Amino acid sequence: MFHDSLFLFLLCFTICFFSISCSSHEFSLGGDYLLGGLFALHKVDHEKPQSTPEAIECSRHTISVSGYQMLQVMRFAVEEINNSTTILPNVSLGYEIFDHCTATKNFPAVFSFISQNGSIKPKEMLNNHQPEVIALTGPYGSKETVAIASLLTSNLIPIVSYGASSYVLSNKLQYPSILRTVPSNKDLIQMIIRIIQWFGWNWVAFIGSQDNYSEDGLKQFNKNIINTDICLAYQDTFGLDANYSLALKKIDMLKINVIVVFAMPQNVKKLIKAAIANNIRGKVWIAGETWSMDKQLSREPGIEKIGRIIGITEKLLSLPGFDEFIFKAKGTSNVHNNVSVEVQSDSCNQACKRCSLLTAEEIINENPTFSFAIYAAIYTIAQALHNVLQCGLTECHKNTTVRPYMLLGEMKKVDFSLNGHQVKYDDNGDPTVNYAIVLWDTKTNPPQFNKVGTYDTYPEITFTINSSLIPWRDNGSVPFSNCSHECKEGYSREREGLHDCCFRCKKCPKNSYVNKSRDPYTCFPCAESDWSAKGSTRCKTRSVVYLEFTEIPSIIFMVSVMCLMLFLIAIFCLFAYNHDTPVVKSAGGSMCLLMLACLIMSNISLFFFFGDPTSAHCILRHFAFKFFFTVCLSCLTVRAFQIVCIFKMAAKFPNLHSLWVKHNGQWLFIIFSTVVVLIACMFWVIVAPPKPIRDTLSFKDQVMLICENGNTISYSIIVSLSWFLGFLCLVFSYMGRDLPKNYNEAKSITFGLVLFYASWTAYFTAVLSVKSKYIVLFNAIAQLASINAIFFSYFIPKSYIIIFKPKKNTTAYFQTSIQNYTQTIGRT
Repeated sequence: MFHDSLFLFLLCFTICFFSISCSSHEFSLGGDYLLGGLFALHKVDHEKPQSTPEAIECSRHTISVSGYQMLQVMRFAVEEINNSTTILPNVSLGYEIFDHCTATKNFPAVFSFISQNGSIKPKEMLNNHQPEVIALTGPYGSKETVAIASLLTSNLIPIVSYGASSYVLSNKLQYPSILRTVPSNKDLIQMIIRIIQWFGWNWVAFIGSQDNYSEDGLKQFNKNIINTDICLAYQDTFGLDANYSLALKKIDMLKINVIVVFAMPQNVKKLIKAAIANNIRGKVWIAGETWSMDKQLSREPGIEKIGRIIGITEKLLSLPGFDEFIFKAKGTSNVHNNVSVEVQSDSCNQACKRCSLLTAEEIINENPTFSFAIYAAIYTIAQALHNVLQCGLTECHKNTTVRPYMLLGEMKKVDFSLNGHQVKYDDNGDPTVNYAIVLWDTKTNPPQFNKVGTYDTYPEITFTINSSLIPWRDNGSVPFSNCSHECKEGYSREREGLHDCCFRCKKCPKNSYVNKSRDPYTCFPCAESDWSAKGSTRCKTRSVVYLEFTEIPSIIFMVSVMCLMLFLIAIFCLFAYNHDTPVVKSAGGSMCLLMLACLIMSNISLFFFFGDPTSAHCILRHFAFKFFFTVCLSCLTVRAFQIVCIFKMAAKFPNLHSLWVKHNGQWLFIIFSTVVVLIACMFWVIVAPPKPIRDTLSFKDQVMLICENGNTISYSIIVSLSWFLGFLCLVFSYMGRDLPKNYNEAKSITFGLVLFYASWTAYFTAVLSVKSKYIVLFNAIAQLASINAIFFSYFIPKSYIIIFKPKKNTTAYFQTSIQNYTQTIGRT
């Protein structure tokens, strides 16, 4: 009995002694220089408000296997450095590690770090202050880091964080001594946005926890999607006791299929469980770095039904020798795994009551996301210390006094390769980004995390995703998570509601286009020289057209004009030579020559209808014709009136006839008409002359160079005057339809005016019904027809008599005709 009791006592004593020794060895290690370490070995699920100042006892809460693994990584890195011959030769590193399970109730550990010889004297904490540790790594989260930062940064004690990603920590004015081996939330959010854009999603939800980490991530997400097509359809942050089911139902109702979960692991676990319980299917879950490799969550029953989980983590770099280190550390203690031993450490939160129960396999298989970050943090401190001590190949200058701020200065400048990864920091103390995109395969046992993409910023920015490695569910197509379906080519967006990505599609009208890279919401008008059909994505260059000299119709027309001019000149010479003959006198004498001269001048305007129109072209093609042809019409009108006056009005109104003859009424009328039309033409040319314009309305693919008419009033007066004179001609010619044959010019005038009106009526009809560059040719033809109508109807018959019937061109013949007409009138 005595022997059994003695054996039991010795066994318990041995176990307690070994456990205390193990605990002390894991949390503390002596050395020439001490490093601080803060790891969350326990999770405080529910913090309660306190009424008295007290520090929390972390070991009373739930153990975190991940936190314990992180502690082991630090121990492994320190041991590896101490055994190395290339870094810090003949210098040993030690550490003081504390369990940091809360952001607000762990300050005794921090006070221990900044104390000197066990005491803190604020008034003496100047340049010569030598704290217990020269640098520290941790704590895990942003909120915890911010909470302790002010106590450490005031003395520029370097903090190399392995898990604090809040972008605010990049502010070196506020946090001058903080570096980190994990990218900031800004980098992580930019990575998430790249993934969303890669798959063409724009209708997403963002769920976070109520802490600095998530709030900073949400802020960065909202900031970085401003100039993208991404719309944040739903956003919220939740506490542990929140109603996750209600949030998931809202997301499902809004038809959001992509959910960014940027939260702490304990919140994520509740969210995923709620998704499984509410039968949420077919979603894409984008996991933040905190849970992207959570091996416990990946084993949650039913998780394979909620959709695809895409995680973002730092590239998983192996730590050679770490597994052997864990097996060695846990090998001798595993025999006691079935014995529950509680050990009370001398220092606050340097105890882990249940850590001895963990097997080496459990530690090794835990989430390795932050393992390399801790490893790199310890090596950063060691490399900087190596530089401060001016170490050589075999020894360091150990007599050098190392102040924390000296170490900080060297840490900012380090640039070395560690396991194939470049460790360096920018001006904000942030590292190079080396992300891996992993896809959860929860159907296998154990679940797998398959790398499907990468994002690197060193040595250059590269982003790739191998979409073929992602087996989407259903028909294998990428899940749809957009507020609206993308518009077809040539359709612009028309916003619906508050979000830019909610829209309906509208086909761009002709002569406009949509450029989605520039602005998908606008149909931009084409330039005047361009055109486009309805629903276009670009404009095409219009062809510029005008009536050219070298075209066959132009050549034929100009040859005709030149022939007519030669004919007119010949007839002019003929009439001038036979000026005193009865035929010429009966045709008007000098007035006849004026008419021929006006027709010749009118002909000149026809050459300005061809070629690239200029202002001079536009003026001359209309001014010369309108003026000279109107003068010709005034002469023709006077001539028609004179015939009627001589044969019919002279006998009935002798006084009026004598007054007309005495004052040369015919010339007064011609001069008056000429002055009126000249004033109208000058006003037309000076005030608002005809000018060349680019007609972009007649044809979608052509720009026609044409002349506009200029001032409408002046142009209307000129046209109205010529048409009025033509009308008077018709009236007078109708009155003289029964005159003697030799003087019967009424039929000739009537025929000429009918051709005149017919040609212009045909032209205006063509203008209204036909759109072509040849409409300019129609205008020229109308002018040519008008000239020909007067010329051939009035002058050719008389020319025929002069040349071929000279017997009829005698005074006796004309007197006989008048006598016969008088006798006929007398009998009637």
